[in-house]
Amino acid sequence: MAAPAFSMPSSSSKTESYVDNKRKEDIRQANIVAARTVADAVRTSLGPKGMDKMISTASGEVIITNDGATILNKMEVLQPAAKMLVELSKSQDSAAGDGTTTVVVIAGALLKQCLSLLSAGIHPTVISDSLHKAAIKAVDVLTAMAVPVELSDRESLIKSASTSLNSKVVSQYSTLLAPLAVDAVLSVVDPAKPDLVDLRDIKIVKKLGGTVDDTELVKGLVFDKKVSHAAGGPTRVENAKIAVIQFQISPPKTDIEQSIVVSDYTQMDRILKEERNYILGMIKKIKATGCNVLLIQKSILRDAVTDLSLHYLAKAKILVVKDVEREDIEFITQTLNCLPIANIEHFRAEKLGYADLVEESSLGDGKIVKITGIKDMGRTTTVLVRGSNQLVIDEAERSLHDALCVVRCLVSKRFLIAGGGAPEIELSRQLGAWAKVLHGMEGYCVRSFAEALEVIPYTLAENAGLNPIAIVTELRNRHAQGEINAGINVRKGQITNILEENVVQPLLVSTSAITLATECVRMILKIDDIVTVR
Repeated sequence: MAAPAFSMPSSSSKTESYVDNKRKEDIRQANIVAARTVADAVRTSLGPKGMDKMISTASGEVIITNDGATILNKMEVLQPAAKMLVELSKSQDSAAGDGTTTVVVIAGALLKQCLSLLSAGIHPTVISDSLHKAAIKAVDVLTAMAVPVELSDRESLIKSASTSLNSKVVSQYSTLLAPLAVDAVLSVVDPAKPDLVDLRDIKIVKKLGGTVDDTELVKGLVFDKKVSHAAGGPTRVENAKIAVIQFQISPPKTDIEQSIVVSDYTQMDRILKEERNYILGMIKKIKATGCNVLLIQKSILRDAVTDLSLHYLAKAKILVVKDVEREDIEFITQTLNCLPIANIEHFRAEKLGYADLVEESSLGDGKIVKITGIKDMGRTTTVLVRGSNQLVIDEAERSLHDALCVVRCLVSKRFLIAGGGAPEIELSRQLGAWAKVLHGMEGYCVRSFAEALEVIPYTLAENAGLNPIAIVTELRNRHAQGEINAGINVRKGQITNILEENVVQPLLVSTSAITLATECVRMILKIDDIVTVR
């Protein structure tokens, strides 16, 4: 019998199976949409003409700011992918200090481009790898555009700090705050480590009253509290010998909770006499070293000083500042070049700090204590920020922090780059040309990356009330003719050479914004499912 002409396929033979990718696409799209919503929320606050946000917290606190990191930090974001943009802003804040809004806006624009690439059927891994290559190329292009700067060139440092301050609420005070930020950072640079600046060496003290114009740089220490002179002690001491103590000048207490029963007056008198002798003994030891100013750390367990000990200290002509916070002790000892004293038995003259003057002065509706003329002062400085209300003071502090970070960036990486959307348009142009050389899907992805960068000049023009399409087209044209420093001058409402207009920023701000935004977008792209663990 002849074999049949055909056979039925066996169940073991390989057949094409249908895989449902719809859920993965939906998750990816939901993530991108959520993250873009966060980016759009801060987009209007980009640039010198950007709008401010009023944030009202659950506790009733009101904050007015246009600092991207602050806005996002105070937002209650629930979607996990959107939280990544909040973290992205924090990363930029710690890496460069400025450009926190820029980094989120770039990430949002990249995500928008990724959405169209995904809908065109390009695999997320291909997009992710292409974005990584484009980011590396972008950093090279930015580095080639940068202009080297020396720390001795104070004018250039002030220009970059002013650019950072121009987009803040307190922009009208940039002529005062920018030089102040530069002088503060340069005064704490250690010649042994010229590339490192620790901003914890710059203490910002806020005091209500006056205006931001009254903000000053103090070569010494400032305490936002008054001298403890309940018993008529001194409020001004010249040739001060200062001790920072971490023990209490008050009667000792038992380690365990217990009560003492006193049955007659003689025992009570004896207890009081012992307390007096105990305190007097401590103060005699302090006075024996020549100490005439005491800074007393805040105590939790018992009173750091009592009325009796303040009375004896006043008799001994010792100026007392109490309730010094524990976290300030390191800064104070570093500034005074002294050692904290943890026990009365260790109180010695060599542990003291020396200063020309310690005085209490009235400021606004309160008082402050100033220590100036410190001998062998450590590499620290204090900025006293003033303002007419708490909202202005808080925003001035945030703006000053950004300006300090900008100068710190220039100390660690000494290159300046033009602002005003010039580097982004130049990147877009050069990456667009590079995309034409690349083959396959990579070229498409790099071209999308280049288009996404145009969001910065577009948003700057939009926020300044200009025609964004006309401005960006003209800007592209000027860059194509070789004017790499042409940018948007929002004050004149036209395109000019931004370097000549003194609108400059550190290279580190731009490179860190590009790399961090790309990293965040690549991470969001790779997510294809969200697993909730209860």
